[in-house]
Amino acid sequence: MTDKPSHLPERLAFLADLNAARYITEGLLTGKEDVPAIALNKVTEPLPGEEARGALQPVRDLVDDAMHAFDGEKATAADAWLAPRLHASLRLTRREAADSRLWNYLALGVAPDYVVWRHTTDPGKGEVPKVAVKRFRGIADSQAFARLWWAAELYRNGSDYGPVVTACGQQEMLNTALRLSVIDHRPTAQALVELMVRGTVRTGREVNALVKAVNASAATIMYDVMAPDVERDGRPLAQWIADAEWAPAVPRRHLPEGPDEERAPEESVATLAAHFAELFAGAPVRGRKSEGDEVE
Repeated sequence: MTDKPSHLPERLAFLADLNAARYITEGLLTGKEDVPAIALNKVTEPLPGEEARGALQPVRDLVDDAMHAFDGEKATAADAWLAPRLHASLRLTRREAADSRLWNYLALGVAPDYVVWRHTTDPGKGEVPKVAVKRFRGIADSQAFARLWWAAELYRNGSDYGPVVTACGQQEMLNTALRLSVIDHRPTAQALVELMVRGTVRTGREVNALVKAVNASAATIMYDVMAPDVERDGRPLAQWIADAEWAPAVPRRHLPEGPDEERAPEESVATLAAHFAELFAGAPVRGRKSEGDEVE
């Protein structure tokens, strides 16, 4: 099994896509090789500045704790634990998080062993278990660490990471919903989570059907008009990032706190939750019998 890097610098870095591609070998994807850490770090670029949030060890410690805590369980269970804590540890702006070079480095320079542990797929007949390349170097909704950060960013409700835990407990909220632009509307994201909390949707198939129905409805209904959000204020995020200079390590036993932003309006969330429940009632769910089906 791929091991943790033998060389870990003090600070995170950028790793360009072309350089990252050189180190994504078949041996790494099958968990049979380690990343040559010293060679890889010679082709990285330093992060600008010397801010505390650029420290490498806190991220590595989180990954170690996640793998230890969920050892012996399905690796997918680690997502709900790690997503909010990774977000709170890195304290990035969305612009910074859109830079794939950071995620390349986390996957190859900081925690390739985590990527192999978390994303090795069950093989088909005669196939070798392996990780998809996109988990090391891929777009935001599929790259191993980017997907967790963006899930935390889009599903948190102000400073509350509770909805993130709920959302990340269902893989379709990561695999399908994160790809859709409607999730960038906070009341929409919170309404989807609300239906999970209520038990309106429980299974992956149900979540998939709900998300598809919500996205299709967005072609004719403007959710931001139907259920307006508050105007976003960038000052709480800026202060939260500045506070990283003295903030302690993110807690393990309870959730951290995110930026002290205003929550999504409850009335807007309730309006969309009711609308989405109606959409789901009429949505086709694979394996669900319709009312007209005969029961044998």
